[in-house]
Amino acid sequence: MRIISVTNQKGGCGKTTTAVNLSACLAANGKKVLLIDLDPQAHATLGLNIRSEASIYNVLSKIASKKSSLEGIIKKVTPGFDIAPSAIVLSTLEQELAGEIGRESRLWEVLQECKGLGGYDYVLIDLPPNLGILTVNAIRASSEIIIPVEASRFSLEGVNQLLKIIELIKDRLNHNVAYKILVTNFDSRLRHSFSMLDQIKSSFAGSVFGTIIHVNVKLKEAQSYGTHILSYDKYSRGAKDYFTLSREMISGDAHAAAESREKMASLDKRMKETIKENMPRLKEVVFAGSFPQAKEVHLAGDFNRWQVSENSRMTNSDGKWVKKMTLEPGSYHYRFVVDGSWIDDPENPEKETNPFGQTNSLIHIQ
Repeated sequence: MRIISVTNQKGGCGKTTTAVNLSACLAANGKKVLLIDLDPQAHATLGLNIRSEASIYNVLSKIASKKSSLEGIIKKVTPGFDIAPSAIVLSTLEQELAGEIGRESRLWEVLQECKGLGGYDYVLIDLPPNLGILTVNAIRASSEIIIPVEASRFSLEGVNQLLKIIELIKDRLNHNVAYKILVTNFDSRLRHSFSMLDQIKSSFAGSVFGTIIHVNVKLKEAQSYGTHILSYDKYSRGAKDYFTLSREMISGDAHAAAESREKMASLDKRMKETIKENMPRLKEVVFAGSFPQAKEVHLAGDFNRWQVSENSRMTNSDGKWVKKMTLEPGSYHYRFVVDGSWIDDPENPEKETNPFGQTNSLIHIQ
């Protein structure tokens, strides 16, 4: 069971949006997921239209009038996806725990008592936008942390403060926790976004998810309708991003990542030799599209893992957007990203339906 906190002391960075929609996407991949709403504002609870008399407060508090077990408050959201709801009364817990010995480990104790509960593969914890006792409790109970970060300077400042808390918990409680940065609310129409993305990757090298969560109004609409993005619009950009993130998490568990790092040094020489051997097989391919009104066009496909970045940017020549690539012989799916909108190649008749009900263009290199 992987216990993962989703936190950033800066508000508005997509923390609750990530906790809710990542939970739903992990469940859609056949995993059993419990989302613990540890934010007194209860945005995750309200955003999923959950109503409950008991909340996580009744589990963690020792003086609550109606004590409850964790199992007793869990509500089903969709198949494989459950939630432990929150309530405003949770805000009083910091005062209750202030004088208690071991107050930093209250949530950890509850989760230890409930190990094996429901057979969960993942427990995600949504936290308030501050560094109080609830956040410390969640970090102490977790083995991993996801830190949603907007492509902005102020969001980066919040990360630095959070990393200090992580170090403090490591020193005082002898508890190590891994963290990873998730870039959210990314606007691919802005050059500034790419500049900040490069800065984030440089500042936290090796600790940034490959998946980027783009700005998508459907994510906010889903919250207002009291559901997650897969139930609201499974073909939206937001759904694609969070589903991709869930696959990245499932395929990149900690043990595989550790083994991969150990092998990297020994593989480096072999990789260079392989590249040298295969270089004669590579062929230059020119992708082109006529978009005279576009301000920015990117090329994404199998060959670059469908990533939109500075490396995928196409060059404009009088309304004709061009990108040269060196590829091995074979078949490749691709699409253009025109001012943030994903479209297939209008000049290429070869197309294939993708898993999201749309069409990818197809190119064959002999």
